[in-house]
Amino acid sequence: MQITIINGPNLNLLGTREPDVYGSQTFEQYFAALQQQFPAVSFRYFQSNVEGELVDELQRAGFSADGIILNPGGYTHTSVAIGDAIAAIKAPVIEVHISNVSAREEFRRISHVSAKARGTIAGLGLKGYELAVRYFLTL
Repeated sequence: MQITIINGPNLNLLGTREPDVYGSQTFEQYFAALQQQFPAVSFRYFQSNVEGELVDELQRAGFSADGIILNPGGYTHTSVAIGDAIAAIKAPVIEVHISNVSAREEFRRISHVSAKARGTIAGLGLKGYELAVRYFLTL
């Protein structure tokens, strides 16, 4: 099974960015542990702060990966293009958010991604990525 994880803007700062919200572990540390936890899964990881690069990666992975775990970060609330890219690809997408976006500012309750994704996991910290992997393993 091949799963691509795509993280959007500011997620490269995990471990230092608002640790009370996002924790103190870097994504690279978490990714290494995730790979060890699921040795039968071939993971690919991509992160960008640029909207168009996220669209490009969705299109690239969307016809070869068995599943995509996407945390679009702040683009969740603004990017019609990312939502359209999800609708255009074959791979199922699970939207993951580390924080509970519904419990934060009002504008974060709008998602241009959720309606196009297979499902959404929010508010469970980095554990959301593991849960998304477990979902893909059931397909």
